Amino acid sequence: TLHSATMSFTGRALQRAWHLVDAKDQTVGRLATVVAPILRGKHKPTYAPHQDVGDYVVIVNADKVHFTGNKWQDKLYRRHTGYPGGLKQRRAADMLERKPEDILKKAILGMMRRTNQRHKYIEPRLKIYTGEDHPHKAQLPDGVQCLPAHPRSRSGDHHFGLGDKYASEGSYQRGAGQSD
Repeated sequence: TLHSATMSFTGRALQRAWHLVDAKDQTVGRLATVVAPILRGKHKPTYAPHQDVGDYVVIVNADKVHFTGNKWQDKLYRRHTGYPGGLKQRRAADMLERKPEDILKKAILGMMRRTNQRHKYIEPRLKIYTGEDHPHKAQLPDGVQCLPAHPRSRSGDHHFGLGDKYASEGSYQRGAGQSD
């Protein structure tokens, strides 16, 4: 029996799409804010917090990511071995040399709740590779377009969704109707 007040999605008609993301010259945090909702499925109208409706995400060029400021030297990645006094830490520059995939993985998964759903279902759908090549050619053929890069506010061509309609001579908005 169906109740009109409760709309549930059975999951039998679930379709998982594959998204290709090129991480070259993208800021780590901005890229993570684009990828994390796709993994959870928040872009779909059938999204429910307790259900797994997210898509697959393949990230290439993970070794060419960008940090702002002095984060390559100042940012520390900490982990614990489980033994007394076993706190280990590594700078972001060292992480890039040893495990460049883990920089993006920690940023993306750090934006999600630590639940069984994340560990069992969401984490395996995140595929991160250091070069241009990936083993998912069957799902993502060569002609597939990458997701657009997250705009940076300092680049000058960012219009915050307003377009040219509100651009004027006295606008505080860089890049919209204003020449520098």
